[in-house]
Parts: sequence; structure tokens; C-alpha cells
Amino acid sequence: MLEINIPSGYQQVMPYLIVKDATGFMKFMQDVFGAKEKMTQMRDEKIIMHAEITVGECVIMFADSTDAFPPRTGGFFIYVPDADEAYIKAIAAGATSIMPVSDQPYGRSGGIVDPCGNTWWPTTSL
Repeated sequence: MLEINIPSGYQQVMPYLIVKDATGFMKFMQDVFGAKEKMTQMRDEKIIMHAEITVGECVIMFADSTDAFPPRTGGFFIYVPDADEAYIKAIAAGATSIMPVSDQPYGRSGGIVDPCGNTWWPTTSL
């Protein structure tokens, strides 16, 4: 297998989302999951052409949707220190519940859909 040159601070596979209201998505991720802004490139004063955030050691790339690039959302399982707290923060930040937090064989977990249509499963491992 050939060696892959991956830039420092990135992983081999990274989600790339195209969302309505990329600025709102960034704020949601910061408020709920403690994301840090890594970089943002604007197309103009209103449209994010490319942005990156980090959650822990993971990078998520995203951009505002346009006519040429319609929304492309995703589903994510995310380990958090406190699933109940993350769920409550997500609902307060505009998410909708798809499954209340409860004990599961793999940990304490719940499901939400963020305001941009992405599905999140915040989970605290047992």
C-alpha cells in the first residue's frame, strides 16, 4: 500500500457537509459540542465557501449550500462527557429530539437533529 501524506491536524477521513446556514451550524457545534473554529473562507460577506471546525481531535469541513451545491447532511455518533447535558444543550440550541437520552448497552445515548438537518447521537460510554 502506498504511503499517504496527511497534513498535520487532519485525519484520513473527514466529513464534509453542505448546509443551509453554515454560520448557524458553526455556532450550534460550538455551543453544544465545544467545537473550535479552525478556519473559514468566505465566498462573499454572507456565504461560507469552506470552513473547518475541530471537535476533540476530529475535523469537520462544511460550506453553505448554493444552487450548484444543494444541502448534503450527515449522521454522526459522537462521544461526549455527559450525554444528558449535550442533549439538553442541543435542544436549547434549536435541535429536535429523535430519541431521548437513555441507558443503552454501549452507554448513555440520545438522538437529535440539528437545525441544519444533521443527525447526532451524543453518547457517554459506560
